[in-house]
Amino acid sequence: MFLSRLFLLVAIITIATNSFSQINKVTIQASGLTCSMCSNAINKSIKKLSYVNEVVPNIKNSTFEIYFKPDAVVDFDQLKKKVEDAGFFVANFEVNITFEQLDISNDKHYSLNGTMLHFMNVGNKTLKGEINLRLLDKGYVTSKEFKKNSKYTNMNCYQTGVMESCCNDKTKSIGTRIYHVTI
Repeated sequence: MFLSRLFLLVAIITIATNSFSQINKVTIQASGLTCSMCSNAINKSIKKLSYVNEVVPNIKNSTFEIYFKPDAVVDFDQLKKKVEDAGFFVANFEVNITFEQLDISNDKHYSLNGTMLHFMNVGNKTLKGEINLRLLDKGYVTSKEFKKNSKYTNMNCYQTGVMESCCNDKTKSIGTRIYHVTI
């Protein structure tokens, strides 16, 4: 009886968290671009993803604003891979998300439409409205910044990028991809 009630509570919390968040766009800054042909290669590569609606490149800043089809499931690793497939690297990766209301605290995990987020270097806050989150994982920031950010958590998931037993989240299984973010 207790376990069934606990399971129901976890399911309700997960559904409530998932149903009130929407990824609006991703902004990727690529490194190594030297000309408009470089930008075009990334643009074409990203547009091949079925859930991408529009890509707006900014050659001057080497950035790409990526907008998605309605109700799309966005895969951050696929977006990064498309930049790498074009022969470049991600220097910065920001996600613009509309939150209904999400209470966060430092070094804690949250599920966003099935995507696990680990907030680092943040205080206790309530996220409401449009918020930009910056990914801090390997390949999404420089090696120097990745190393610097490691001081914000003792959890091994920051090094591996996957859910570990240390994370104490029973709603996701060990090995689930987890993204580390800050505001």
